[in-house]
Amino acid sequence: MDWQNEKCVMIMDENLPRGLLANTAAIMGITLGKKMPEVVGADVTDQSGCRHLGIIEFPVPILRGSPKLLKQIRETLYQPDFQDLTVVDFSDLAQGCKSYDEFIEKMSHVPENTLQYFGIAVCGPKKKINRLTGNMPLLR
Repeated sequence: MDWQNEKCVMIMDENLPRGLLANTAAIMGITLGKKMPEVVGADVTDQSGCRHLGIIEFPVPILRGSPKLLKQIRETLYQPDFQDLTVVDFSDLAQGCKSYDEFIEKMSHVPENTLQYFGIAVCGPKKKINRLTGNMPLLR
């Protein structure tokens, strides 16, 4: 992949408590790693000879936005112009499930417009990602 022209960001609900922010980012990161294994670098060895598993090869800015803005961005990402992007979302419904089977079952009975997004990760062409998120502040 040409990482000079690609970008990946995570957009988080700025109102979430720190624990939910961390959990949401971790879950989306694991999903991105599965969907895009080529972005994970080779394992490395430190000077002491200890091995460390490879990490993602590029930065992933964590941005913040209101729940309303996350909803608007997610709706935009369903449009045909954005179908080439890799999108991972994490919602209130997912966070409230005790098992993946429960998540599958509940999602099949819930319309998208009722979901509250805790976070959205988006990867793809840098120009398109910047157009979508370029004016959003970093989560600090």
